[in-house]
Amino acid sequence: MGVAIDSQPVILNVKDITKILPHRYPFLLVDKIIYLNLEENVIIGQKNVTMNEQFFAGHFPDVPIMPGVLVLEALAQTGGILAHKKGYSEKIAVLLNVNNAKFRKPIIPGDILTLHVTGLHLSNNGGRVLAKALVNGQLAVEAELGFALVNKEQL
Repeated sequence: MGVAIDSQPVILNVKDITKILPHRYPFLLVDKIIYLNLEENVIIGQKNVTMNEQFFAGHFPDVPIMPGVLVLEALAQTGGILAHKKGYSEKIAVLLNVNNAKFRKPIIPGDILTLHVTGLHLSNNGGRVLAKALVNGQLAVEAELGFALVNKEQL
């Protein structure tokens, strides 16, 4: 993961992301893209986790922890942006499966999730990505995500 996060410029801001992803509040879980290398199929996004998130009201309210499935969703959305930037812009990435997911560190209000996604396979029908969420350089969540690429008119 040898990318210096603090020195990276913003590649895509939230306005750019909403032009790519169909998600909106409260389900848009990527705030910005800070790194994109299409030759190596690597993208890095960020999600700022705040106490204002709706899920904290009911998910361990006395000890707020971001739900693991939402971390996976943030990683999947980052992968969807990668697929879009790889040329699959007329299609939407729809999650098919999650393999080998491991939740290693709780994510709490104030954390900045760094969303590392590497494309393992991308085609016109879908693909697989290796996804890792880090907080302060420490691995918090990892998984392999599979997705289908679906024509927007089919949804």
